[in-house]
This record gives sequence, C-alpha cells and structure tokens, in this order.
Amino acid sequence: MMNEESKIEPHTFILFGATGDLARRKLIPALYNMYLRGQIPADTRIVNVARSAYDDHGYRTLAREAMREFAPKSITKEDTWNDFAKKMFYCQLDASNLDHYKKLVNMVEEIEAHSNTKNRLFYLAMAPDFFATVTQNLQESGLSHTEGWRRLIIEKPFGHDFASAEALNNELRSVFEEDEIYRIDHYLGKEMVQNIEVIRFANSIFEPVWNNRSISNIQITSSETVGVEDRASYYEHAGALRDMVQNHMLQMVMMIAMEPPSRLKNEAIRDEKVKVLRSLRRFSPEEVKDHVIRGQYGVGTMNGQQVPAYVQEKNVNPSSETETYVAAKLYVDNFRWAGVPFYIRTGKRLSVKSTEIVIQFRDMPKHLYFNQDGNLGPNLLVIRVNPVEGMYIQLNAKRPGTDEMVVPVAMEFSQPLDASQEAYERLFYDAMRGDSTFFTRWDEVSLAWKFVDPIAEAFTEKRLPLHHYTAGSHGPEAADNLLAKEGHRWWPVYGQETASVEARLEKETATLREGKNHENP
Repeated sequence: MMNEESKIEPHTFILFGATGDLARRKLIPALYNMYLRGQIPADTRIVNVARSAYDDHGYRTLAREAMREFAPKSITKEDTWNDFAKKMFYCQLDASNLDHYKKLVNMVEEIEAHSNTKNRLFYLAMAPDFFATVTQNLQESGLSHTEGWRRLIIEKPFGHDFASAEALNNELRSVFEEDEIYRIDHYLGKEMVQNIEVIRFANSIFEPVWNNRSISNIQITSSETVGVEDRASYYEHAGALRDMVQNHMLQMVMMIAMEPPSRLKNEAIRDEKVKVLRSLRRFSPEEVKDHVIRGQYGVGTMNGQQVPAYVQEKNVNPSSETETYVAAKLYVDNFRWAGVPFYIRTGKRLSVKSTEIVIQFRDMPKHLYFNQDGNLGPNLLVIRVNPVEGMYIQLNAKRPGTDEMVVPVAMEFSQPLDASQEAYERLFYDAMRGDSTFFTRWDEVSLAWKFVDPIAEAFTEKRLPLHHYTAGSHGPEAADNLLAKEGHRWWPVYGQETASVEARLEKETATLREGKNHENP
C-alpha cells in the first residue's frame, strides 16, 4: 500500500467509451469530485474517446448533463465546472479501426506538448470484446509508446472462463507489463472493504481470535433489489456466478481470510490474497450440488409494484435457466480456517439492497452460567459495506432491572453519509499514483476462474436444480437449508423486515424467556 503522501504526477487520461452509461454515471462524476479535492494536477488533461459525433464543446455539454442527472450535488459553482471542463477534449473514432487512431495520436501529442507531460493512463470503459483489439491498436498506432509512464485500466469481466481470461491476458501482456495493468473491481474501492485491513491489523482484540478456534462461520451477502434491467444480453451469458461470485464475492472472501502481510505494500498484500485462493477448496462438477444453490427470480412485488419474472424480461430467452441468485458454502483449507464455513449469497430482485460481512463467533458453553437454557445469542462482528457503511459488534449483557436476564446489545459505528468517497474516485486516485493494492493481479484472476469453472460446468450440465424464488423475497428456501444442515442460519442484513440483528435476537430472547420473568423492561 503506497504512502498516502505519494503524489499524482501530471498525465493524459485517455477514456475509451466516454459516452457510455458507466462514463456518464460514475467516471465523469468521479473525475470531477477528484478535481474539487485538488487531486488532479493542473497539467492533467482528459481525452474522451467514442464513436458518437461530438466536438469538444458538444462533449462538455454531454458531461455537464450527466453531472446534472447523476451527481447534481457536486456542481455548486458553474465557474468551477467550467474550469474542469476545459481539461476535457473529445476524439471521435472507431476503436476497432487502426486507421482512426492517427487522429487520436495527433490530439494526444498536441495536448502533451502544451501540458509538458508524457505520462499516459488508458481506461477501457467498453465491452470486453474490445479489450484486446484496442490494446493492440494502442501499440500499432504508437500511443502505448511514451517517454513517461503508461498504465492500462480495464473493467470486468476479465474473460468468461479461465481459457478466455488467459487468452485475453496474453494479448494485454504483449503490449503492457503486468505492473502496468490495473484490473478494476469497484468493490475493492468501497470504504468498508478497504477498512477490513485496518479492522484486522490495527486492533489487538481481533487478530488473536481471527481463526477457527474462535469463529463459527462467516457470511458474506451482496443482495440487489434491481432486476436484469438493460443488461440482459450480457447477463444471459454471465449469470450471477460469473457476474458476482468470480470477482466481487471472492474478493471479499480474500480480504477476510488473508494472513497478515509481511508489510503493508501492494505486492505483499496481494501475495496473501492469492494464498487464500490457493487454499480455497475446489469442487468437482459432481460435488457442486452439495455446496452450491442456484436460483432465478420469478414474478413478485417490489415497492408495491408487480415486477416480471427473469424469463419475462426484455431480451431474455423465455426458457432461460440463467441463475440470478447464487449461495454457496466455501472452505479455506489452511491452518487458520480449517473447518470454518464461508457462506456467500448474491442475487437480484431480493428484498433489500445490501452488502454485509458477518463474522459469527463460537457459542459459549451450553448449560453453564448465563447459557443454561442454551439460548444465549452469539457474538457477531458485522461489517456493513452498502448502503450503510460501518461496523456493528453484538455483545451479551444483563437487561437493566432484571436479575439474570441476558439480552444482545449493540456497539455500532456508522460512517457519515457524505464522508466516504465513491469507489471509482478512490481507485482512480490509486491508479494515478501507481498504487495497485486494490486492483486484481493476473494470478488472482486465474485462480478465481479455476475455482468457478467447475461450478459453471455443473450449472451448464444441470447437475443441480434451478430454484425459483419470488421477486421481493429473501431468495430460495434451499439457501436457508444449506446453512441449516450445519446448524447455522443466515443473519438478516441491514434493511430487511427484521431491520437489524439486534431486533431479531431481542424477539427470540423475549419468546424464550416468556413466563420466566414478568418484570417490565
């Protein structure tokens, strides 16, 4: 992890796919917010590249409209926006046509002549089918050749299986070195995901108990309320397994399970993450049915409105068996985590939008002291990633006014709503400084695909059933049974009907204690 004092050097930021949805919703607002914080050097320029017919003024107008729609609170002074807009230029080209790159080369060289920099940062915010083509054209045109540093940022998905990912990586590596390639996973830019390192390695109360002797199980949830929306053409080929598990979910598993790095430097941290994937128990296609649940949303009600089933969505095959939900029981087979199940679940059209990590500690001895009825709640550490950012620790304490009645109590920390930067802002900042800590390395990508491919094969060969669940529910009942077989259950995430962990436990405690204590709380 690079020192926070590392400075961003002036550079030319070349954004391919500059008129796309991602650029308008996330990238332009991120760059502007960085400018407001003084993180973009005065001599840095942004060259926006796409096929649409705009000139500089037209694109600046498009960018201003995007800000008004997606980040209206960021623009408070027109003069400030106008100053930022002067840094943006536009080049119309067909990214697959090498002849068109001459115009882009001339524009970049002219800009660099005036801004006195030779550093170039390329961002491919476009369909992954273009990654290899654009990279080769950067080389053939000479754009990738510069006297300064050069870096390439690419969006997921990085391939659709190990073979395609390896082929793509070989194409990229024929032009860029591994340490020049920044594979972006926006989950790694989220405040509380990055905070996992601090929680673990800056607090002496956690590291001694961060192991199989003290932890019962770990649950990682990433639920969405939206359906497939306008991504059907991509989602039909990807499904929840490739879209979420191969990258976002496994990244969170790695952050929780990694060993303390030898030093807080980017390669040392990523080395430890890779070790987790090497220890992750792989399933044969025959074993998948015992560890993985797949589901697909049906018709349901969201916010009082009926929503269609997945197979009724636009551009979805009516007989599609693409999964929109995955739950799984994973094991990290090393000395620290042997025997501890890592439960993951992710899906669309669920009851709430929430990303949380729950660390459930082992129960106190039953039939002893305050646990004589065996109903004492476990201690929990909950890391809330989205939409609320913060931490929640659940302890047991005596209820005031009673003799021995024990109830769960909460110690909670929440980030102020406006305190955290957006994930892309944080990741842009790192890439501009040359800090690759929270970007994925090739060996991470390859090992993740090697774990996922047998599961995908089992899905394709229909070795396990496709469970249908009602839109607006918590997911298929089979996912609950996956945990129940081990004597566990899913803890509710922020925003569910039970509202919070403590409310659910409070209700259960009251039910179990009913009749034993008639005092008013």
